[in-house]
Parts: sequence; C-alpha cells; structure tokens
Amino acid sequence: MAGGVDSAAQSVNTWTDLSGFNALRQSAQSDARSALPVVARQFESIFTQMVLKSMREANFGDPNFDSEASSSWQGLADQQLAVTLSGQGHGLGIAELLVRQLGGKDATAGASAAGGADDWKSRLGSVARAVGSSVRAVSHFVPGDPVDFVTKMAPFAQRAAEKLGVSVRAVLAQAALETQWGKHMPQHGDGTPSYNLFGMKAGGGWDGDRVNVPTLEVEGGVPVRRRAAFRAYESPADSFDDYARLLGDNPRYAQALGKGDDIAGFARGLVQGGYATDPSYARKIAAIADSPAMRQALGALKNGVDAPISLE
Repeated sequence: MAGGVDSAAQSVNTWTDLSGFNALRQSAQSDARSALPVVARQFESIFTQMVLKSMREANFGDPNFDSEASSSWQGLADQQLAVTLSGQGHGLGIAELLVRQLGGKDATAGASAAGGADDWKSRLGSVARAVGSSVRAVSHFVPGDPVDFVTKMAPFAQRAAEKLGVSVRAVLAQAALETQWGKHMPQHGDGTPSYNLFGMKAGGGWDGDRVNVPTLEVEGGVPVRRRAAFRAYESPADSFDDYARLLGDNPRYAQALGKGDDIAGFARGLVQGGYATDPSYARKIAAIADSPAMRQALGALKNGVDAPISLE
C-alpha cells in the first residue's frame, strides 16, 4: 500500500479545490487507514456547513438587505468558513471523534476483512446517530425560533391586539420583523435585553429607561447607519403594553386601528403614520403574518394551549 496521503489530498483548503478532493479519493482507495484523518476532517467541514445552514434558516435575516444574490454569496461564504474551521487546530473535535470511532491508529491490525467491515459499519452508524442528534440540538437552541417566539409572546400580543382592534397575527408579525423572531433587540451595555420588541425610540417625552444602540434608517431611499436611543422595559409584557398605548393614543396612527383581519391595511396605517422609514415596511409585516413560519408557530400554539385564545 501507499505510504500515506499525498500533499494535495491533505491540503484541501477551499471548497472549490476539486483536484485536492480527487487526490484524497485516490489516496483513500490505496490506503484507507492513512486517509482516514483527512476524510474525517472533510466530514467535519460538511457537518459544520450543515450547522451554519440550520442557523441561517432559523434566522429571519435582515429584511433591508436580503436578496437571492446575497443568500447565494452567504452560502458560498459559509461553505468556505466550514472548510477553514475544520482545518484549523482541532477544529470542532468531530474529526478526532470519527478517527477514534472508526479505528484510526488504535485499530487492531489483525482483524479479519469481514469482521473489520462489520465493525466499521457499526461504528459509523453510532457516529452518524451522534452527529444527527447534535444537528437537532443546535437547531432547537438557535435563538429566533418562530414557534418559541410566538408561544411566549402570544398572550401579550393578544392583549395589545384587542386594544387596537387588529389581528394578533399583525402584532406578532411586526414584533417578529423588528426583532427577527426575538433574536435581535436593543441591549444594555452589559448585554441584558431591553425587551423593546417594536423598535420604539426614546424621544423627549419618554422618561423611562433607555439604551443607545446603532440602528438602520432609510433616508432618501438609501439605508444609513445611525445611533439612536430606544426605550427599555423590564419585561416583554411592558413592551407590548407601551406599544398598544403608543398606537392607541397617538392620532398619527388612527388609520392603523380597528382593521381586524386586514393585516395589510393595518401595516399601511403604520407607515402612513410615520412608524418606520423603510418603504417596504408594510409589505414585510404582511409577508411575515402570512408566512409558513408564522402559520406553523400558530398551529403549534393552538395545539398546546388549554385556554381559548384568538389567533386571527
């Protein structure tokens, strides 16, 4: 057998390095045991890419910059990042786990061919199950999960929706848009959340707590980074209550009130009142309210609540 894996196979440093992958395949055919650490490292890069992809899907994204082109470039960047992370130092440790599980240097040299094959299949199955569990665990704990967000915020959203005479889906959709399903909201300097779920600024009439953070405004059709003061609350319930007061008591938003199930009309009323500078703000609220993520989250909530709750 060959005396190890050649340099081309060992240095697959980019996801587009097809020559390196071909060399790795040839080396694995001639000396599987020597190629195992390199193959394990490539498997780790694939797993890392799966984790990044899962996190991207759970994140609603930045609606001001999302596009098909940006998603494609982000995917390419994630592929390269996965290769780089798995190739540096000990990586995530998955490659080392694979080498140990599949025999590596500690494998018994005198094992029979048939017995060795069965042993490898058994070990590979256990590793696959462990990797699958890891992917599910990462996906479950990614912040900004729509089901978790809706489950926690629905009672507060219903109270606000009833006061404003609008659909609870409209209120939840706006909060989801402003915070990316609860993942991003203004934070204090020590990292604690402000619980500001609607991006409400702290103007001159606000005498409560506040946080100063960077924000994105659309000025003359162009997104511009600014720093602004936002209201801060002690709980999500306080944020929803203040939001309902702001819209209900300010005549600027009269066109948004009493719209019932007309989510698009409610959203247009917000924009007409000057709630946001983004010209696509109303369209984004309506799109989130009717999105599969919102439908799935509301469906899970309906199946899990004991007391009746109106989710329209």
